[in-house]
Amino acid sequence: MGATAERTVRLPADLHARPAGKISKAAAAFAAAVRLASNGREVDARSVLLVMSLGATKDTEVTVRATGDDADRAVETLSEMLASVTPIEPGTSG
Repeated sequence: MGATAERTVRLPADLHARPAGKISKAAAAFAAAVRLASNGREVDARSVLLVMSLGATKDTEVTVRATGDDADRAVETLSEMLASVTPIEPGTSG
């Protein structure tokens, strides 16, 4: 099964569609199984719809968990992405 890794990040902004899509795409690039947990729910990070279903908003804690050969890299990459989520700019959609 390989290594496991976990890290919790406090979101600087709401987790809207654009960063959720980028996170899902990044998660899919890893061999490790990557999951995101928030507000008592845990989802597969490879699914943009499931990531958005977390309803994670600014100042929410999101935990990244991964199991597999590249779990450490997956958790590090996705944690950095979550920590850099930016607000939706006026006039644009999520």
